[in-house]
Amino acid sequence: MAFPRNQWYVAAYGSEVGDGLLARTICGEPIVFYRTRDGRPVGLADRCVHRRYPLSASHRDGDRIVCGYHGFTYDPDGVCVAVPGQRRVPRTARVPRYHVVEQDSLIWVWIGDDDKADPAAIPRAPWLDSPDYVTVRGMEPLAARYELLVDNLMDLSHETYLHAGYIGTPEVAATPITTEVDEEAGVIYVSRRMKDAECPPFYAKSTGIEGRIDRWQDIEYHPPCLYLLHSRIAPTGVEPGPDGDDSRACHAEIVYAITPETETTTHDFWMVARDFALDDEEVSAFLAESNRTVVLQDVEALNLLEKVIAAEPEGYQELSINIDTGGLAARRMLQRMTAR
Repeated sequence: MAFPRNQWYVAAYGSEVGDGLLARTICGEPIVFYRTRDGRPVGLADRCVHRRYPLSASHRDGDRIVCGYHGFTYDPDGVCVAVPGQRRVPRTARVPRYHVVEQDSLIWVWIGDDDKADPAAIPRAPWLDSPDYVTVRGMEPLAARYELLVDNLMDLSHETYLHAGYIGTPEVAATPITTEVDEEAGVIYVSRRMKDAECPPFYAKSTGIEGRIDRWQDIEYHPPCLYLLHSRIAPTGVEPGPDGDDSRACHAEIVYAITPETETTTHDFWMVARDFALDDEEVSAFLAESNRTVVLQDVEALNLLEKVIAAEPEGYQELSINIDTGGLAARRMLQRMTAR
């Protein structure tokens, strides 16, 4: 399958991985996740070496997994320590173990060569477990290739049309963008700064700001998996202070983890962290419901687009314009990563 290998991918939220056995396919590889009794997250290939039975459909014995079909028993490192009907365990009786790291409330898994896994290369999203922010989150299955979600998120002009009444206003599509590519760091930046813009319901109801706003959208994409949208919302004319103080504005950190499941399905993890109305549970409920609605609008559109692409004639050429510079840069970077 054509995925960027030797990369870290978000496999789950930290809250999803516990005493139970969580099955999740990442880049075509079925993996079972759980925590040891000391809280360490573990990822093993979700297939018993004996007759391929999914370990996720089995049960735990302490920190070990006992296959629910014939009882092959595995340590957290994937080594089989017991088989039925004999004392000697075959030397090759082991399942692959994955490098798993918990960071910023996310469970990351390394897909690629074992000796190349470097936890220091995992991009950061520190707002997600910061006491200065409150986060709502979810995950939606997407019946489309992950590249379509990257395209979608790199070009936010679609908000005006697909998400009108939630986060979209006319200014989003009408405002030009600036794009920068840091090839050495492997990061793509796309910025849109809107002055005297309509305040969409998503922010009007959550921030309490009345009237028109200055709205910043600063994208920071770390291919292949992590997408950050730094969103600033302030009454028109309110600027950061000369010392950098921006406490009169509201900030939302919109985070997506774009994790391929198969060539044509994707795990669409979404998070909204905010630095305003921290103790207001009604705001949290509103943002969770509204953002899920927005995500489902994207899911419906991209699922439809996947069907169109699957049926189109070979060699079809699409048209790109100025607003696509960030998405095209992301495509090129992903192509190079996949080729490597």
